[in-house]
Amino acid sequence: MKIALFGRPFDKAFFENLRLLVSILEEKVSSFIIYDSLYQYIRDYIVFNKPVSVIASGSKPPGDTFCMISLGGDGTLLDTITLIRDSGIPVLGINTGRLGFLSAISPEETAYAGKSLISGDYKLDKRTMLQLYSPEGLFGSFNYALNELTVLKRDNTTMIRISAYVDDLFLNTYWADGLIVSTPTGSTGYSLSCAGPIISPESSNFVITPIATHNLTVRPIVIADSSIVKLRISGRTQDYLVVLDSRSRPLSEEVELTVRKAPFSINLICIGQKDFYKTIRNKLAWGLDKRN
Repeated sequence: MKIALFGRPFDKAFFENLRLLVSILEEKVSSFIIYDSLYQYIRDYIVFNKPVSVIASGSKPPGDTFCMISLGGDGTLLDTITLIRDSGIPVLGINTGRLGFLSAISPEETAYAGKSLISGDYKLDKRTMLQLYSPEGLFGSFNYALNELTVLKRDNTTMIRISAYVDDLFLNTYWADGLIVSTPTGSTGYSLSCAGPIISPESSNFVITPIATHNLTVRPIVIADSSIVKLRISGRTQDYLVVLDSRSRPLSEEVELTVRKAPFSINLICIGQKDFYKTIRNKLAWGLDKRN
């Protein structure tokens, strides 16, 4: 069994949790694959008793990797997706950051997660991906996102105009700071902060959510994820950003973006009794009412 580790620098208080995790995993793991930036950060604090292969940032893990463990917050896990791509390698997110909807395992649960992983006490939660179908190659060889595609203005003095079409049917022209096309996974991200609905992961939907729209009657809309969404962007300055999860590209000309469901999904590892509804109750403090 090979397990890959990926992460960003974290609070040094987490090192004790990581030491315990490594010792538990070494009961079954034959070797570790660790990304170089993470290895340089932990090498003086963690002793490995099984072989370690250090791979360069941006490299795809070997196809026989059992799983990838993401150490960080949701942003770190989104970076992990750009590494595993369509390989099907499952991802376990351990949250060393703040809120963490995707990286739902808290530092205190790290040992429990490690034991569950090697005992097989987990399930795979398949998450829909979206694809920026055109313009092709805008984000290199990986035009995919787990959370959302976002169009944002760059000039603070003016709005942009975004005309949206669903399966070639005109939806609306948004005068706004931007527009989000979100998967169910992304519904608890940027879309949520713009008053978008929370969508359960198994829902076959996308959400189109405007950002600071100038028309107060415009609201987010839920559509089938079998739909093809086209966005035509224009404005006075012709200067805006296209964002796929945490990656962005500036554009300075009118262009049509085509968004659709990706032909593959991402496998998130769900440990023990954790589920989506329990996660949102805990993260959003639902139920903290004395009447409950």
